[in-house]
Amino acid sequence: MMWLGGESVDKMVGKPVGNKFVNLMKLSVGTESVEQMIEWQRHRSQQVEDGQYYHQTRMWPKRADEILNGGSIYWVIKGELRARQRIIRFDEKIGSDGIRRCGIVLDHEVIPTVSTLRRPFQGWRYLTSQDAPADLPRGRNQEEALPDELNRALAEIGLL
Repeated sequence: MMWLGGESVDKMVGKPVGNKFVNLMKLSVGTESVEQMIEWQRHRSQQVEDGQYYHQTRMWPKRADEILNGGSIYWVIKGELRARQRIIRFDEKIGSDGIRRCGIVLDHEVIPTVSTLRRPFQGWRYLTSQDAPADLPRGRNQEEALPDELNRALAEIGLL
């Protein structure tokens, strides 16, 4: 039997270990750019409570503890993972129809990431930290993006 930090490995099955976390991936429907998404969240969305933007979804993540251990929501914009926001907490939201929903409360900071192609999907998906794209270094978010055709070609051969 192995011991980690004084606790038996057998007792740790299913619990977060160290800084192990998982992320969410979500389509930002109708968004043309990261800047447009930020503008919408800050000025046009009605989904703000106590100054914090939240994204509302019907389903509550089964892996909520892992997400809250350091996870982010990665935004897919026009078929590409383009940015992420740290997930602060999950709040219960009851709609006017009486249905329970999940409010994913997000950090104000939107962090641009290396652009990564993604096929369309419905709802949200889990994204492991190993599969998540790297953050762009500060200052690079102002650089002009590669043309879509070149970006897709580079991604197809595994260079992005």
